[in-house]
Amino acid sequence: MATRHASAVWEGDLIEGHGKMKLGGGAYEGPYTFKSRFEEGSGTNPEELIGAAHAGCFSMALAHGIAEAGFKPKSVKTSAEVTLTKGSDGFRIEKIHLICKGDVPGLDEAKFKEFAEGAKKGCPVSKALTGVNITLDAKLA
Repeated sequence: MATRHASAVWEGDLIEGHGKMKLGGGAYEGPYTFKSRFEEGSGTNPEELIGAAHAGCFSMALAHGIAEAGFKPKSVKTSAEVTLTKGSDGFRIEKIHLICKGDVPGLDEAKFKEFAEGAKKGCPVSKALTGVNITLDAKLA
């Protein structure tokens, strides 16, 4: 299996510093700052990238599970809401809420939700994030 790469550089202190994150495949390179992570500044942050990775992995896993059962998914659209909190031991990603809409002809809502729960538990990113509370809202379009 493949080993994927990403990198980041940070210059300066936490509040006034700035950095860049880069995906190894070259599809993304962009800035991040204290404001883009903890406030509403421009740029990205690690939590958005984790959310994108989780939404992408979950969507692929769900489409695969549905297809393996004999259905042909037209689309699986997922967004991830990543909640960063501060506790006595510092910051942590406390929760990721996945919001999914699928377009799958011939599949009923109950079975879609069953496949979605399986994908939530089984996708590699969910498995990597076992210390995070992952919730799901899955519906057919």
